[in-house]
Amino acid sequence: MDQDRPKPDLIIFDCDGVLVDSELLSCRCLSEVLAEFGFQLSVAQALELFLGRSTAAIGQYYRERGEILPDDFLPCLKARVLETFAGALQPIPGVGAVLSELKAPHCVASSSDIDRVSLSLDVTGLVSHFDGRLYTAQMVKHGKPAPDLFLYAAERMRADPSRALVIEDSVSGVLAAKAAGMNVWGFVGGSHYRARDGHAILTAAGADRVFARMSDFWEA
Repeated sequence: MDQDRPKPDLIIFDCDGVLVDSELLSCRCLSEVLAEFGFQLSVAQALELFLGRSTAAIGQYYRERGEILPDDFLPCLKARVLETFAGALQPIPGVGAVLSELKAPHCVASSSDIDRVSLSLDVTGLVSHFDGRLYTAQMVKHGKPAPDLFLYAAERMRADPSRALVIEDSVSGVLAAKAAGMNVWGFVGGSHYRARDGHAILTAAGADRVFARMSDFWEA
């Protein structure tokens, strides 16, 4: 890390696309389950519309277009995602080594619900790095891109937001971190960025730095 760059008092990790390589899996599940209910949405469209957003954003998107998702849609989606993750989810390469070497306090702040975050970290062997320090959009009134979740995480971790560093892979997450007055690094090493210019996308959103390999975590 650049010697002139102060080290943070708190590091907040997003989960999907930062700790676990889940975004393509979850967007495929979303596309498939929507199709089963008669709604057509490609995986690419799902990534564009809902990357880094909570499931509440899905219902809102369709309501704004005069369409209502059935009551059993979200339970079906959750079941499909959990089943898929249990069999196929992998950690982001190198993230375990980064977490093992961290000296600063750290936590997770995710748009996903607590069941999904817990399963993701358990399946990928990362859960021991956080010791219950998991915060989700369920715990605040407004999810990303509002700053609520990151401010809540900082409050629970007793950290000054201006001394916190957020690691995010989505535009909504970057916007939320900046709105919270935090530094934010964009991570573009997930499989969902193989066909997209993640560096340009997250830089345009306001990321203070963008990197693609966890082995480069502390590099300037």
